[in-house]
Amino acid sequence: MHARVIKSLDYRDGFIGDQLVSCYLNMGSTQDAQKLFDEMDHKDSVSWNSLVSGFSKRGDLGNCLSVFSTMMSELTLEVNELTIISVISACASAKARDEGWYLHCCSLKLGMELEVKVVNALINMYGKFGCIGSAFKLFWAMPEQNMVSWNSMVAVWTQNGIPNEAVNYFNMMRVNGLFPDEATMVSLLQACEILPLARLVEAMHGVIFTCGLNENVTIATTLLNLYSKLGRLSVSRKVFAEISKPDKVALTAMIAGYAMHGLGKNAIEFFERSVRQGVEPDHVTFTHLLSACSHSGLVVEGKYYFKIMSVVYKVQPQLDHYSCMVDLLGRCGLLDEAHQLIKNMPLEPNSGVWGALLGACRVYRNINIGKEAAENLIALNPSDARNYIMLSNIYSAAGLWSAASKVRALMKTKVLTRSPGCSFIEHGNKIHRFLVDDYSHPDSDKIHKKLEETMRKIQEVGFVSETESILHDVDEEVKTDMINKHSEKIALAYGLLVSNADKPLVIVKNLRICRDCHNTAKFVSLVEKRTIIIRDSKRFHHFSDGLCSCSDYW
Repeated sequence: MHARVIKSLDYRDGFIGDQLVSCYLNMGSTQDAQKLFDEMDHKDSVSWNSLVSGFSKRGDLGNCLSVFSTMMSELTLEVNELTIISVISACASAKARDEGWYLHCCSLKLGMELEVKVVNALINMYGKFGCIGSAFKLFWAMPEQNMVSWNSMVAVWTQNGIPNEAVNYFNMMRVNGLFPDEATMVSLLQACEILPLARLVEAMHGVIFTCGLNENVTIATTLLNLYSKLGRLSVSRKVFAEISKPDKVALTAMIAGYAMHGLGKNAIEFFERSVRQGVEPDHVTFTHLLSACSHSGLVVEGKYYFKIMSVVYKVQPQLDHYSCMVDLLGRCGLLDEAHQLIKNMPLEPNSGVWGALLGACRVYRNINIGKEAAENLIALNPSDARNYIMLSNIYSAAGLWSAASKVRALMKTKVLTRSPGCSFIEHGNKIHRFLVDDYSHPDSDKIHKKLEETMRKIQEVGFVSETESILHDVDEEVKTDMINKHSEKIALAYGLLVSNADKPLVIVKNLRICRDCHNTAKFVSLVEKRTIIIRDSKRFHHFSDGLCSCSDYW
């Protein structure tokens, strides 16, 4: 097209030259764009803005600022709001604070401090910098906020992990007579992910219907993903069924939901049905499909899909896929096969791959392979305390207390600490958080009394504590006392204390659930005739009538 323009027209003058520059920039041909721009004899403000905008969209902050500086120094060139917005956007994407503050000063000097679009761009920029106070001041200093202004503030609070304020600004927006659009709802649903209150999500679902956004694929996908993470997979299915034309992202989100809940066969059936309907799976789809096989112990199926993903679907295996396969083989006790897969893989194994192998070595107490996996993990990330703890636990489980102590001592010399285990449960529109042996809750006396009562009940019907997960060289009685104070047991006791028997108890744990807590939940579901759902760092466990959906495989 460029050649045709040269033969037919004067491409260096006006609109056509600007369009060619934009085309080259959009394709990433920065040098060609710059060369063509330099050859243009008559460049006006539109030409310069096209160049700045092109660099901004490419995330090329250096060239963007260079062109902007030239425009500022040329008295004949007009720097307008389009120019300043492009450069502010580039600063926001690059999180370049000093340059961003400079642009803010420039907008003030140019008299654009009241231009709504410029202020919106600055609010977005400060939000990405984490400068919430600056975004707040700019927003409330505006003579009149538009839809983008409110959406920007909702996004700012969400991005900075303050979901309550995101919801507050949404409510204020509604009071001001504005109805939410796609951008509003996506930010709010992201806020709900940080503040996983089921009633809040249900309320947002209602707003989506009221505003006619339920057919929006992006919103529906975010919503079904959120319901999956709340343990409500049945609602996720309903949301998916209401999407008239689900795209690849929505289909993948549904497979991820099945994987998260350990429903490998459902994930496979869903995948096969989607493929028959003409969907072309990508590397993300296969990551979740292999993960689903891993969580359900479907070794034959996992190997099959790992093989055909490249042969049939032309999707080359990436590190995530190898990590899933190592996890799948390791969970089934095929440690040598998992180890060999790592040795033969064409990519350099990362922490995800070695971590999957180390986790399996801990379960099956394979010291030799576990030591190798831990050493590789520590070499990749020497500041991650989890790797040292896992190796220490392998030694402890094997009774090698001296070796375990040396690893713990090494951790102390490096001043490494691990996040404490904690569990969360929703009640009364609040998230209640519990730590190990926690007495900080206002009702802690009642909670611990309920826990003791519940433990007595399940012991009467045959429950026996599994103290193997307490990897300390102490007496059995001390181990039992330690394990009975785990955070998920305290959260479970609180749930039994405050909730109705007809509602499932949903508990979220930041670490993997131990075997004793897993057995406790099974017995409690039987004795108390309650449905208990526990989401740990890896997957969901649905307990009912003394059984778990994972079939004791996790």
